[in-house]
Amino acid sequence: MRAIAIDAYGGVDRLALRELPTPPVGPDTVLVRVRTAGVNPVDGKIREGHLAALMPSHFPLVPGWDAAGVVEAVGPAVAGFAVGDEVIGYVRRDDVQHGTYAELVPAPERCLADKPVQASWAEAGGLPLAGLTAYQALQLARTGAGDTVLVHGASGGVGHLAVQLARALGAGRVIGTASEANHDFVRSLGAEPVSYGDGLLDRVRAVVPDGVDVALDLFGGDALDVSAELLARPARLVSTADPEHVARLGGSYVFVKPSTADLGVLAGLVDAGRLTVHVARTFPLAEAAEAQRLVAAGHVRGKVVLEV
Repeated sequence: MRAIAIDAYGGVDRLALRELPTPPVGPDTVLVRVRTAGVNPVDGKIREGHLAALMPSHFPLVPGWDAAGVVEAVGPAVAGFAVGDEVIGYVRRDDVQHGTYAELVPAPERCLADKPVQASWAEAGGLPLAGLTAYQALQLARTGAGDTVLVHGASGGVGHLAVQLARALGAGRVIGTASEANHDFVRSLGAEPVSYGDGLLDRVRAVVPDGVDVALDLFGGDALDVSAELLARPARLVSTADPEHVARLGGSYVFVKPSTADLGVLAGLVDAGRLTVHVARTFPLAEAAEAQRLVAAGHVRGKVVLEV
């Protein structure tokens, strides 16, 4: 099969298109022929070796945790999927080797759900990791009816989905930080935009003088401190970026988990017209290095996706 792989940790120049053997299919594993694969910041961290202490890695290493595709084969213990099914997956195993930047990926059954019918392949490939991150974070913060929710980075991959999901969970108002150039986009998602940077606390206070009920941080640092100032209950602060800092403030750290049930919720919202994945740009598989460069540079509106 064709795949993007690395033989050692390092920069984007390590990424190379190669021919690799078809990966093994375990008893509870689904072999998926990948149509699209989302590109996420964590992919670059894996390539650089920053997660090596947390997850065993094996070379050649194929990066990527997001996928949308068609079931090619199933292990003998798989009950929920059959050959030919169209699926989406957050394919995070306990080790790192068989990623989604490939024509074929072995996915534990618990990582998959049916592809939303109303989503294109590009949209489906960009949904799993970012959508699950946003959904699980908002659930952890007990987001519900009437809440005012602050989303940092509201135009990005996780943020633009978090805005929509907060609304779907019943939030009365959503405040989204973004650059001036992305304010109209944030408004189109259903949020009130506020520029990030120095003076953020005062700008948010001007919009919501009584503060917010829930805050979702995707950056760490000053954004966490601002969020804590705005919240009545620190326990409703969640961060995907800074576990130690958010813990000191009384909030919670989120590292997204595979979940068939949660993916099913996201797919249902897409099919109901309540959640849309904005695809900023697609790249062919061979240009994975360029895709990672774009994501690493920041300021991407929505998702970057590889077409396999």
